[in-house]
Amino acid sequence: MNANSSTRPAKTQEDYHGGQRAVGGISASNRERLQRLHQHGAPVDSATAAGLWETDIDAARSLLGYLARQGWLSRVRRGWYTPVPLESREPGEWSEDSWIVAALAFAPCYIGGWSACEHWDLTEQIFREVLVVTARPIRSRHTDIQGIPVRLKSRKLDKMFGTRTVWRSTVRVEVSDPSRTVVDILDDPQMGGGIRQVAAMVGEYFATEHRDDELVAQYADRLGNRTVFKRLGYILESLSIDAPRLLAVCRDQRSKGLTMLDPSAAAGGPIVRRWGLRVNVELRAEDKT
Repeated sequence: MNANSSTRPAKTQEDYHGGQRAVGGISASNRERLQRLHQHGAPVDSATAAGLWETDIDAARSLLGYLARQGWLSRVRRGWYTPVPLESREPGEWSEDSWIVAALAFAPCYIGGWSACEHWDLTEQIFREVLVVTARPIRSRHTDIQGIPVRLKSRKLDKMFGTRTVWRSTVRVEVSDPSRTVVDILDDPQMGGGIRQVAAMVGEYFATEHRDDELVAQYADRLGNRTVFKRLGYILESLSIDAPRLLAVCRDQRSKGLTMLDPSAAAGGPIVRRWGLRVNVELRAEDKT
């Protein structure tokens, strides 16, 4: 047996990933690497980490995996990680801001529907799921990332308009602006939690500084679903919202035929012919027919 091989100690994982004994659960060299990730401020892949650490991609990929297994990084999606705060007592239980995770996992996308309504103070309702509108193909409307429940809505890339950039930590995230949010939940009432919630959110929108009648009409026209005009016109009348010009636009632009007020609810209910709607969910007792 070779003398050198018999006396040389086995190379440990810590030797490979830092070469120094851990202090407080992590080596000084790896703590420095983590601090660089924290300074970067956004989730990273192996190529980004390699640049920050001035090493090659294979070494960065190995080190990212090691730090994730030790609980100092949280896996956002395959190949992407975000640093756990160094002061965290239970690093394995920590998770990144849900909007940041969603923006990375489903890009190109924006935060929309009830999540955007919460952001713009159009509702006091608390929704457990984060609603994400994505241009990516989706297999299921419901998913879970980092323990965060997410509801997905798929749209074509040319329909991804009417958003604003907000900062979450140091990460830019797109969210539908108030007018686009209203058009989205009228297009698909499930994005607002059902038509009763949608009506309340629409009413709140028209009572705030966010109100922009012309922009709502422009967005609805650009989205291309004429049923939006039906639902909007009916809700404006039902809530006695003073918007004569917008009501006129809704009457001119509404689609032909008969449409459910809430397509996710059971069929039935009276027909409001001037709007071409079957009111299968009652909003108010004094709804006009």
